[in-house]
Amino acid sequence: MPRASSKERLLDAAAEVLLSEGAESLTLEAVAKRAGVSKGGLFYHFPTKQALVGAMVERLTDAFDAALAQAGSRPGDFLRAYVAATIPERHTTSAPADRVTVGLLAGVLVDPAGLEPLRERFAAWQARLADDGIDPAVATAVRLAVDGWWAARLFGLGEPGPGLHERTRRHLMEMIDRAARD
Repeated sequence: MPRASSKERLLDAAAEVLLSEGAESLTLEAVAKRAGVSKGGLFYHFPTKQALVGAMVERLTDAFDAALAQAGSRPGDFLRAYVAATIPERHTTSAPADRVTVGLLAGVLVDPAGLEPLRERFAAWQARLADDGIDPAVATAVRLAVDGWWAARLFGLGEPGPGLHERTRRHLMEMIDRAARD
């Protein structure tokens, strides 16, 4: 198995700091120490905390984009991929990636300019969903429901439990299928 690059090790270390110590503890010094590199080595890749957080956001959104790239070409396939990449088929407790996302959002909210890359990605995803071969209003309604569900999962805000989770996800997929047939 190939060894992770220094940059990836630093991003992994930053995620570990977020998970173990919280967003307020995400400092360049803490990340360098966790990764076992000098501050100079960290500065080579990330000259500022904003650059580090930006790279973490980019890594998460790139992973989401990779999942979306698996979409087929039938009407509604991009939206189906969006649902699948956001909401697992079965109810689960929060995954480590979800906890990293919460920490990152907390860090990004401290610097509102850090939200701009997310705004751009969401705008691109929305444009693709609106051109997915189904009624754009259905695609947007499903996307907004999924985004709200994602936020509820991330922040522990009354997400549906087992059984209801699966039924709700299935209902969203059926909405997409009906829109694709219309």
